[in-house]
Amino acid sequence: MNKNKQKSAARDWAEALVVAFIIAMIIRAFVLQAYRIPSSSMEDTLLKGDHILATKYNYGLTIPFTTDKFWGAGKVPARGDIVIFTFPGNKSMDFVKRVVGLPGDTIEVRDKKVYVNGEPYKIIHEKHTDPFILTQGQGKVRDNFGPITVDPGHCFVMGDNRDQSYDSRFWGLVPIENIKGKAFVIYFSWDSARHWIRFGRIGDLIR
Repeated sequence: MNKNKQKSAARDWAEALVVAFIIAMIIRAFVLQAYRIPSSSMEDTLLKGDHILATKYNYGLTIPFTTDKFWGAGKVPARGDIVIFTFPGNKSMDFVKRVVGLPGDTIEVRDKKVYVNGEPYKIIHEKHTDPFILTQGQGKVRDNFGPITVDPGHCFVMGDNRDQSYDSRFWGLVPIENIKGKAFVIYFSWDSARHWIRFGRIGDLIR
């Protein structure tokens, strides 16, 4: 009798774990997903070592392990959204950047200043760490770029840390179908240089 009870309890636990795993996979695929920020390109909005949650339904639902949408295909993000997307140059990598240009927009950077459709576009979150303006060599597009017109079905993204971001200025536009989610909240933050948890950042909504 005891053995039967033990088997029944073990089966109940196994079934509960399987159900919990399935629910967790559904949430990860369609609702929320965790990401770690590996670089300084989005400082000071997101710091290296921040762990964030992104909502995955804002721009349509993506079929897991692909960039194909089975719902909401073609939904365009808003300018200023911080998005997670599959890097066009390497589909095994995810990037986090801020949307600056939408389909049909004309984007230009002149002496570090960003212009959208001929108008200055400056946000309170952006910063510059290099006082010099690059005019020659491979890195000159960092400070002087375009103008270009954003293609249909694409967007132009930049990091808030303008001088330290590898973004659309260097490698081009992001297909909207590549966007996987919208950055939502910081749930953990680790300062590897000082070896401590940044408790003050935990729970911060990402804007």
